[in-house]
Amino acid sequence: MAKILIVRMGAFGDILHALPAVTGIRAALPDATIGWLVEDNWSELLVAQGTMSSGSELSAQKPVVDLVHSVNTRRWRRRMYDPATAREAVGVIKNIRAAGYDAALDFQANVKSAVFAAMSRAPMHAGFSDPRERLAGLFYSQQFPRESEHVVEQNHSLAAQALHTYLGSAELTLPAPQLPRDAASEAWVEAEIKKLGIASFAIVNPGAGWGGKQWPAERFGEVAKALARHNLKTLVNFGPGEKGLAETVVRASDGSGFPVGCTVGQLIALTRRARILIGGDTGPLHLAAALGVPVVGLYGPTDPARTGPFGTQSITLRHPDSETTFSHHRRPDEGLLKIEAQDVIAAARQLLGSSHA
Repeated sequence: MAKILIVRMGAFGDILHALPAVTGIRAALPDATIGWLVEDNWSELLVAQGTMSSGSELSAQKPVVDLVHSVNTRRWRRRMYDPATAREAVGVIKNIRAAGYDAALDFQANVKSAVFAAMSRAPMHAGFSDPRERLAGLFYSQQFPRESEHVVEQNHSLAAQALHTYLGSAELTLPAPQLPRDAASEAWVEAEIKKLGIASFAIVNPGAGWGGKQWPAERFGEVAKALARHNLKTLVNFGPGEKGLAETVVRASDGSGFPVGCTVGQLIALTRRARILIGGDTGPLHLAAALGVPVVGLYGPTDPARTGPFGTQSITLRHPDSETTFSHHRRPDEGLLKIEAQDVIAAARQLLGSSHA
């Protein structure tokens, strides 16, 4: 029985981009032990809150992975010289080694993730032949080329190449990813919707990982006003530090938008019930796509051919003036600013019409 470690520590959207390949591994190798090394703030994408230490049995609360190895590298960096940090890091590594993994697949492709994969002591620790950080390649026992353009398909190809010995004649498919169901989060959503008096709703996500990917908040408000004319209220999702941004959207919506801040597990439960999600190249957009919810993607400095919505009905808007860059600048992308609210409203109406049909 194969024992496979997945190394994709963050972030939100990147974990979701790796999850279809891992869901495929689970389908092809149902008796395999699959572990995942992940930052603890994203662990609810793999296992429902409170289920982490409940054993290795798969369930609706933990549908894909048997073991979750949770880390907090940001806290470790802040407390680098604290003896407790060293003890915690050593404890994680010991737990990984105790699992006795045969293979470690590094989907993250930087030095940090490659080192963790190597420290697992799995006989094979594999990654891409062109990792994001070139030095990462020094820590791999095997490297494989990227195949296809979209990152979801690249991850799938890495898994298929690295695990061909274990797969044998089994085909590694690319199914829709399975996400956990958390009863507490489902109950929270029921209560929240009842409190707001909303029957059918859209979600907009105005936040972004960096300024270049952020569409103006006021335009999200205009979109919410337009959706209200179709009896569709808008929930404005916000993460840590984004409450003011959400309030700007709500003010611009003239009462059609409602701010909602929630945990990752709650956002999964909330998104499952949405009619549509509108946002930039961020985790919530990719969560909606993973759940099969129609999405309108607003793209600027990132290339939708590589990180566009995958596996759902979608319309991606990107102005020709946008140029692809991996530089995380704060200034809004000039091309992204040229996408007007009416463009987004038209795309949303088109998707809502087709999904209703």
